[in-house]
Amino acid sequence: MTSFILRRVLWMIPSLVAVSFLAFFLIQLPPGDYVTTYVATLAASNEIVDQRTAAELRDRFGLNQPFIVQYWLWITGILLRGDFGISFEWQQPVSGLIWERMGLTLLLTTSTLLLTWAIALPIGVLSAVKQYSFADYFFTFIAFLGLAIPSFLLALVLMYVAVVHLGQDVSGLFSEPFQTAPWSLAKVQDLLMHLWVPVTILAVNGTAGLIRIMRANMLDELHRPYVVTARAKGLSEFRLLVKYPFRLAINPLVSTIGWMLPQLISGATIVAVVMSLPIAGPLLLQALLAQDMYLAGAFLLLMCTLTLFGMLISDILLAMIDPRIRFD
Repeated sequence: MTSFILRRVLWMIPSLVAVSFLAFFLIQLPPGDYVTTYVATLAASNEIVDQRTAAELRDRFGLNQPFIVQYWLWITGILLRGDFGISFEWQQPVSGLIWERMGLTLLLTTSTLLLTWAIALPIGVLSAVKQYSFADYFFTFIAFLGLAIPSFLLALVLMYVAVVHLGQDVSGLFSEPFQTAPWSLAKVQDLLMHLWVPVTILAVNGTAGLIRIMRANMLDELHRPYVVTARAKGLSEFRLLVKYPFRLAINPLVSTIGWMLPQLISGATIVAVVMSLPIAGPLLLQALLAQDMYLAGAFLLLMCTLTLFGMLISDILLAMIDPRIRFD
């Protein structure tokens, strides 16, 4: 396993180089550049920018250099100095903008993931064990309902209920007095009062889909010969379920960690925009719209890195929980 992990980590290096080049290329693929978008924004506000000023801005941001030169300066700055460049739109270091949002993004997505798994896994197992019972039909109906409701619509409904009936403003993750205040117990309490709405919204859709997946996987394993044999040997039902079919039924869920980690950045963007959440998704969307190539490129590179590490973690966990999976 150690040699397997080392080989996978070494293979990540050329993969990340190729991915970084592709990400930087895709950022510059749309016509125009950041200055073009900036000039168009000013023109919409009846402010005119002459060609000389636009040329000076391109020279200042290095946008008049060849693509390969821009890429080389960007990637060498990351590798040699840990410098992701300066955001054109924010005029701040990209690394500071990213890590400023990643803490709250990690808190929100981790809370959502834990809530989703804590609800969906036992319900999925119960639906499979009690197949065609009232509980199975009830949770199946709830799952389909959760899948059918758009997240942004549920966000609007819960925000209305919180404001009108609970008297609580849940837009954003902090009340106005705490947005720029230093961390304290009162700020943490304010964060928790705002956090329950986005966590509930994001967990609804994920829980609904996970229940159906877990139910189907458990039904595939419950009637296998090894389960019948274990039950015939007198193993208790709870221990039998946890030790054998549950370990194998959870395999497809563990294998999805590879794409769950990138969702720390890109997930919940629509809900975040509706609720004005200060997380990574809206910042990435804004960077793409403004063609802020250093900020958007850093986000895309981070997402690809998380994908590669997520796939490695998935493979390691699968080998740990499933004795049938071995490298050799």
